[in-house]
Amino acid sequence: MADAMVEGSCEPGFEKVREVFTSSFDKGEVGAGVAVYVDGQAVVDLWGGWADGARTRPWQRDTIVNTFSTTKGMTATCAHRLVEEGRLDVDERVATYWPEFAQAGKQDVTVRHLLNHQAGLPGITAQLAPEKRFDWDTVTTALAAQAPAWEPGTHAAYHAVTFGYLVGEVVRRIDGRSLGTYFEQEIAEPLGLDFMIGFGPEHDERCAEILVPPPEPDGTLSPAAAASAGMARGTGSRTWRAAEIPAANGHGTAAAVARMYGALARGGDLAGVHVLRPETISAATVRQEPEAATGSSATGPGGGDTAGQLAARGPVGITGLPFALGYMVVGDFLALRAATAGGPTGQPVRGASAFGHPGAGGSIGAADPVAKVGFGYVMNQMQAGMVGGAHGFNLIAAVYDCLG
Repeated sequence: MADAMVEGSCEPGFEKVREVFTSSFDKGEVGAGVAVYVDGQAVVDLWGGWADGARTRPWQRDTIVNTFSTTKGMTATCAHRLVEEGRLDVDERVATYWPEFAQAGKQDVTVRHLLNHQAGLPGITAQLAPEKRFDWDTVTTALAAQAPAWEPGTHAAYHAVTFGYLVGEVVRRIDGRSLGTYFEQEIAEPLGLDFMIGFGPEHDERCAEILVPPPEPDGTLSPAAAASAGMARGTGSRTWRAAEIPAANGHGTAAAVARMYGALARGGDLAGVHVLRPETISAATVRQEPEAATGSSATGPGGGDTAGQLAARGPVGITGLPFALGYMVVGDFLALRAATAGGPTGQPVRGASAFGHPGAGGSIGAADPVAKVGFGYVMNQMQAGMVGGAHGFNLIAAVYDCLG
């Protein structure tokens, strides 16, 4: 792909980010955007490629795209805003805020268990009518009645879609607004973020088409690619786009993702807009482990086991991911990447303090409070896998190379 196809701005010293971004289009990317904030200042805002598989619509500055689980970082930020205001306690029982949730032996499940994927509700077991799959009341009623798949707090497995309904319903019960509306009014509008959790048809014309992962040479899809393809199908429907699915259907630009994390990376404020206090951010980004493994639900920031531990598929879902409270410890992904790259051992991992959330197929948002970096990457060509992809992590590595 010619460099002329990449547009936007890149401050001096960050040329490598542009180089890596441009090269991604020679490695299978179709359309994408990347943005970086350093200490509250936008230093990279690039976009390029095509918004559709037919390559008829160039990716524009305001092209939005489904970011899948990168949405979870926005949802987590909403929950921690309520914690900061004293309206939500992560160690309180969910049933205190949502009484119906106490059904089926869930009376002692805490909000912490929802945020750290230990609640035992990684999927919906009830058979929902196709037209009700994204209906908020239908889904949350089913989850309230469902028995946990394990004793909450003793095991962690990725609540890939249910996370958003569970946390979102707690937010709604406390505040009265839906998660999407709360995010729009309390986070997105004050910060100027072009990011929405549920939107109307007036934005359809600038929404990129999500493309399924390419097949293997023999024409088949690997299990990881099949999982990504399953997520991709149906994302272009008006029903999907209009629904609020706070774990999976946030649509936005890379600049919006980077700007929110840029605020969190510098203590929770940007351009005079307050998002979260530093102490709130610190508490929210501690890596969590099940009580059965540690004797408590919290371990410590980042670090820990990484190689061989991330994204293993167990009988009840994806396990071994570096869960914090709604965010993931992105530093652990970076540590794994460094370990598998065969670099020098015993060296500090760049970005060890980073947190955020990756999305199925490749998108990712992250904040590094030590380097004061906010990062966002969005794309439409899904790669295999449920938690990020090579292009996004290559760009994060390029950012650290530019920082020196």
